[in-house]
Amino acid sequence: MDTIPDTLNDLLTRFVLFVPRLIVALVIFVGALLTAGFIGRLVQRLMRRRDADEEITLLMSRLARWGVLVFGCVVALQQIDFDLTAFLTGLGILGFTVGFAIQDVSKNFVAGVLLLLQQPFDIGDAIEVGSYAGTVVTVDLRATELRTFDGKNVLIPNADVFTSAIVHFGRASRRRIDLSAGVAYGSDLEMVKSTAVEAISSVAGVLADPAPNVVFVNLGPSTVDFTLYYWVDTRTIGVFDAKDAGVRLIKRTFEEAGIEMPYPIQTVHLRRDNDVSPTG
Repeated sequence: MDTIPDTLNDLLTRFVLFVPRLIVALVIFVGALLTAGFIGRLVQRLMRRRDADEEITLLMSRLARWGVLVFGCVVALQQIDFDLTAFLTGLGILGFTVGFAIQDVSKNFVAGVLLLLQQPFDIGDAIEVGSYAGTVVTVDLRATELRTFDGKNVLIPNADVFTSAIVHFGRASRRRIDLSAGVAYGSDLEMVKSTAVEAISSVAGVLADPAPNVVFVNLGPSTVDFTLYYWVDTRTIGVFDAKDAGVRLIKRTFEEAGIEMPYPIQTVHLRRDNDVSPTG
């Protein structure tokens, strides 16, 4: 008959002994959370003092934070006699089981680490990935955030960024601008060419080598079409500014030189029904 009271006393004794260890485990876990945040911020400050790349700083900060957090969780679990060996074994089996379901997450995580280590671009660089072009806002362990040139924020999975061709606008100090236009059929094409080259050469930032060049590319319905190619120093003038300046200058210079740039013209012939000769 004393079995039930003995069992209750045994459970109560175990609970009383367990509570202090549980409190210690919770204190260790909360302390690990706070310490992880502090260590992460400390690593960031130290890396920035050494002028380390932003991507490496970000990676080291996150690794330090997660390392402290994992260590704190392990120590906290040990306080309550949690069987980590069995847990890790089960976790490994579970991870293998659900691995196929989280392939994309794993790919993006690995690709994010590789992007932060290899640094094909820096935060703040202007790049193009696939159909998106803009400025890199941040790179985390899942996605790369771009702010497109029209102001949209786009999250691109790291695996797509890592396996795609990346156009890096910022690392090219020289860019070629293509400006297309058309002149009337009666124009002196040699004069058109020399006028366009002379005009564009006066724009600040346009390079003399390679020299600007005009190529006549098509005989259109109402114009002789040409493309003006010129190279600019992007450290002196931006690509959009260079193209804007080129369009304005070519239009003004052609008007001053009397070179016609006609609108498309369509001639319509009308005839009356009674002008048609009867048949039969």
